[in-house]
Amino acid sequence: MTQIAQFLPYILMFVVIYFFMIRPQQSKIKKEREFEASLKVGDKIVTKSGMHGKIAELADTTVIVETMSGKIKMERSAISVELSAAVNKK
Repeated sequence: MTQIAQFLPYILMFVVIYFFMIRPQQSKIKKEREFEASLKVGDKIVTKSGMHGKIAELADTTVIVETMSGKIKMERSAISVELSAAVNKK
């Protein structure tokens, strides 16, 4: 019984860290992957660096985005989930 009592604070710390740090990060990653998979031609997007555009072509890991200055090839992971959702709500 005393050995369990000694490790109880460590176990509680792990549980707290899991529910406040690890689990939310995992759900955020899952949401980003679902968003990347749901992209389609014609979607308006905003990149994490702040560039606005419309998807012209899709490949496995890259997209070609049409901007006001031309077409740019970039990784799907460079597209911001939150910013793109805000643009599409307008």
